[in-house]
Amino acid sequence: MTHNLTASYLIENLTPRERSLAERVEKVLPELRARAEHADAAGEFPVENIETLRAAGLLGLIVPEEYGGLGGTLRDLTAAVFAIGAVCPSTALAYFFHCSSASRGLLPLEAIEAGLFSEAETPVVRAFAERLLNKMGREGLWLANFASEQVKTSASAITIGTEATPTEGGWLLTGTKSFGCSTGVADEYLVTAKLAGTSNADGLCVFNVKRTTPGVRERAKWDSLGMRATATHGIILENAFVPAEEALALPGAFVKMMQMSRGSFVGNQVAVAAIYLGVAYNVYQYALNFMLGIKFEDTGKSIAAESPFHQELIAKMTVNLETATLWLRRQLELETSEPPILPKPRVVAQWRLCKGVVCEAAFEIAAQALKACGTSNTGAHGVIARALRDLSMGLVQAFPAERGRLEAAKMIVTGAEQAAFSTKR
Repeated sequence: MTHNLTASYLIENLTPRERSLAERVEKVLPELRARAEHADAAGEFPVENIETLRAAGLLGLIVPEEYGGLGGTLRDLTAAVFAIGAVCPSTALAYFFHCSSASRGLLPLEAIEAGLFSEAETPVVRAFAERLLNKMGREGLWLANFASEQVKTSASAITIGTEATPTEGGWLLTGTKSFGCSTGVADEYLVTAKLAGTSNADGLCVFNVKRTTPGVRERAKWDSLGMRATATHGIILENAFVPAEEALALPGAFVKMMQMSRGSFVGNQVAVAAIYLGVAYNVYQYALNFMLGIKFEDTGKSIAAESPFHQELIAKMTVNLETATLWLRRQLELETSEPPILPKPRVVAQWRLCKGVVCEAAFEIAAQALKACGTSNTGAHGVIARALRDLSMGLVQAFPAERGRLEAAKMIVTGAEQAAFSTKR
């Protein structure tokens, strides 16, 4: 089975342990694929997929074993979402955001080991981190990670306006989160908010909010072009109470934990690009098989074998697939190698470039597949049409390629990087 693992296309040198985790992912792919077309057509998150992933133990993929997880790494997460992206991109994206929640537990523990917290702060930080990791590992909860908001500033990629106000026994959260997969589906929402009265990143804090908490409601659903089954419509919080033990509300704690990230934001963004590469890989395989299966009536040979037009498109698709794959492999190496190959600012600049290259190349593959496979593949919910729509979302998610190139250029020339997070004043 090893050579047939979907993940082995992206990560060629899987270790025995990585291969074991990839095999676990591979076993759930048929179920996820079977639900993908209906989920896309309905624009509804396939909640059955949560149970499929939970039963396979994959909700704790990157949670350390001591907290009931599988002990996977960023390589394992990237391999997993690449494989899932090849069969159900919406589930892959929602699963990524679930897994990204683990960073709010892993990074604080790393910051403790690095001595960034005082003796008084350490027990509070550790308790929050371990509580979060146990939720994902031992309890098998599905989490949604909410940071993004509609408000924008030029100084940062994500500006936080949601406020946390102290109250007896905990905190009251008020604000609107405009994007975050698994709205109305996740067991709990991981919400980034600022302490009331603060005006910089030191005031940012993290809160675990149960989906059923009074004062929490869903925003209006939207009919998206692609990634239609992710439930990304966001939440509105109106004095939503969060118990003190479900909050990491120490001033400066969020910034300290982010310092431990090897890459941009909280260190796992490379896996997002892997999802879109998975979509492109799947549409490439589909288009190639389709062209090989269509025969010329007079020669009996496939159009792929005899048509220069189709061969040119196949070559372009192959170049784009190789380009995206090599960029992603390089970025993954930069973020996981020990010792580090490059300093963090260089890794972040490389990520800014990588994300754009991967997503643009992936979209080109789908467009070329459409040209090569013709009108019979233009059904709105066919493999190629779905891939085109899903991959179009990669062109804008997080940041467009043009913005990434601009920020990377500024970092290269001046060393200036746009901040990952800031607060609304």
